[in-house]
Amino acid sequence: MNRRQMLGGTAALLSAPSVTQAQSARVLRFVPQADLSGMDPVITTRQVVRNGALLVWDMLYGVGADFAPRPQMCEGHELSQDNKTWTFTLREGLRFHDNEAVLAKDAVASIQRWTRQDVMGRKIAAVLAAIETVDDRRFRLRLNRPFPKMLQAFGKVTTNTLLIMPERIARTDPSRNITEYIGSGPMRFRRDEWVPGASAAFERFAGYAPREEAADWLAGGKRMLVDRVEWITMPDPSTAAAALRRGEIDWWEQPIPDLANSLRSARDVRIDIADPLGNVALLRFNNLFAPFTDVRMRRAFQAAANQADYMGAVVGGDPALWKPMPSFITPGTPLYTEAGSEPMLRPRSMDAAKRLLAEAGYSGEAMVLPAASDVPVVKAQAEITADLMQQMGMKVDFLAMDWGAHSTRSASKQPPQSGGWHITHTWVAGAECASPAGHKSLDGTGDSATNGWAKSDAVQAQIDAWFDATDPAAERAAVEAANRAAMEHVMFVPTGFFLNYTAWRRNVSGIVKAPFPCFWGVGKS
Repeated sequence: MNRRQMLGGTAALLSAPSVTQAQSARVLRFVPQADLSGMDPVITTRQVVRNGALLVWDMLYGVGADFAPRPQMCEGHELSQDNKTWTFTLREGLRFHDNEAVLAKDAVASIQRWTRQDVMGRKIAAVLAAIETVDDRRFRLRLNRPFPKMLQAFGKVTTNTLLIMPERIARTDPSRNITEYIGSGPMRFRRDEWVPGASAAFERFAGYAPREEAADWLAGGKRMLVDRVEWITMPDPSTAAAALRRGEIDWWEQPIPDLANSLRSARDVRIDIADPLGNVALLRFNNLFAPFTDVRMRRAFQAAANQADYMGAVVGGDPALWKPMPSFITPGTPLYTEAGSEPMLRPRSMDAAKRLLAEAGYSGEAMVLPAASDVPVVKAQAEITADLMQQMGMKVDFLAMDWGAHSTRSASKQPPQSGGWHITHTWVAGAECASPAGHKSLDGTGDSATNGWAKSDAVQAQIDAWFDATDPAAERAAVEAANRAAMEHVMFVPTGFFLNYTAWRRNVSGIVKAPFPCFWGVGKS
């Protein structure tokens, strides 16, 4: 798609023929955090894909705001006395969007594909003796040893989320994108209206049977109050702000802080913090290629990076929107620790950084730094890092690109000068970093780890200890030890904890604070 086609698709949505007030109240126009360039929630960790996927596919279990997993597609489960056999029963009457019944074989195939990609899924696979269907509604996991975090894995909000697909789709190799988007969730995906770079659309699935309980994040009844949700890509914040003021869109997922006061002053606009658990900004290193295979190179950035600089660029001048984060665990959460965090608690030192670069033998080669120019939080961090590297005496190959291209390049294991990278930025939900449960950036398994492919047996041993822990004291001890080991290895450099705004029209109701946009329960008047 070229730029003219992309802009044409967006303009067509915004200039659609006028509709009656009743019709308008049944359509929610939403501007996501980034373009929806894919729809496979297993192959990617992009939050925007997860957010769209949650409308289309449903989950076996789902966490609420208390992070307790509760049955969603499942009616319940049984656990054997030795804690090694889990038997799950699906609710009656579940149907996919093609009107086929949801069966145990679909759940089994979906779990098998997910366990090959997800951090917690791989933990399950490591102790799995067998997974099998019992009958059309029941399936069983037999383990070699207990796995206490099973329900947390099935119900977690963080990417990669376990979503149930028809068996034929779930049989797709997890290294390849799915080509059908059939789920059993509250909305159908309108593939025929999907224009990557411009727009996407979802329509209410009349056959969806929500649970009776009140909705609570991923738990409870996901009742859609609108018939259609339209996602409109607007990479320019000023354009999105103007569209919100004029009523051309209903909800803007992530307005930039610089526009917060202007939006507050608009009579028909409401703005608030999107998620109190916030976000973690981070700097990743490519551990597959020199020079970042040398820990001294990574420690140079750990010594010089100033979180105040990064957060000032990301959230502007409002100090209430960010916190220092000398840790790998989200501030303000029960497991937060600064054990072993001395390298990040010390005053920033350019001299120390330069000394470490010299010890590592850095000789002036250009470092490839891809930057998503259409995602403000990534662009702002990359610009700070490019300046920091120049101050450190490093040469930077700064590559501006869109988010889709950035995501593809960041996932590439090719040499940096041949389609890969040396150093890059992203951000993750604070919910993801609250514990090792799905904390992909803390994963030290090497080739199977997230982008950057960090390898640390010391970190991984403590993560394993956390998964095996059966009481809070043991969990905390494991997390403290993991934080120490991760600081020593420099798994990544946290560049700060920050809060995002979300903004919506006054006639929109039901928006809740969560680590993702909850569309169920949202209505228009």
